[in-house]
Amino acid sequence: MKKPLIIVFLILLFDQILKVYIKTHYTLGESHPILGSWSYIFFIENEGMAFGWKFFGAYGKLMLSIFRILAAAGIFYYLFTLVKKGVRPGMIYAFSLIFAGAAGNIIDSMFYGLIFTESTLMAPAIFSPGNGYAGFLHGKVVDMLYFPLIDGYWPDWGIIPAGLRGDHFQFFRPVFNIADSSITVGVAILLLFQKRFFHPEKETRKEEKNSAESVQESVIEATTEAEASVSGKE
Repeated sequence: MKKPLIIVFLILLFDQILKVYIKTHYTLGESHPILGSWSYIFFIENEGMAFGWKFFGAYGKLMLSIFRILAAAGIFYYLFTLVKKGVRPGMIYAFSLIFAGAAGNIIDSMFYGLIFTESTLMAPAIFSPGNGYAGFLHGKVVDMLYFPLIDGYWPDWGIIPAGLRGDHFQFFRPVFNIADSSITVGVAILLLFQKRFFHPEKETRKEEKNSAESVQESVIEATTEAEASVSGKE
């Protein structure tokens, strides 16, 4: 259980350090390029789900926060059972990433409204416990990573639908954070290696079959060489 806990700790540490820094040093909507025009630090806050998606106002925010806590608790319990069962390390690491990401955004929702003043377009927030901008479970999630990898306009010709021709086009517009990235990477690992993780018996049979075929080929090759050697002597 030590390695999964290290992964969770490191994700939470870097996620919260960056969020606190951005919230206390950037004004809302402030943006700075990182590596040219395709990557930015762009400070926004959202009251809803990952990547800025929203959910039905204050009541929805409360329900979403409660759901996140219950989901994170379920993921942690499942992660604990996986460790006890001794499943493949890749599966354990994937769920560790997912849990760390969920926990990172839960921290924002639970505590940021209580300990920070409101972020505005004019001034950064101030760390001020007891004088926060919202109640428990109503804090906003801090997002800052923005990667508009392709920014341009649709061609005004060819097979492009008439309604899109000449319109502005931007690929990958969401603004996200380290916690969101952790969840995405964890889910991607599960999807890419789902057969190996969730159907290990099939993978084992396949490996055993390949091993048996390899041994059989080696035996046939050795037998052929021996027969050829005997024939040559004769």
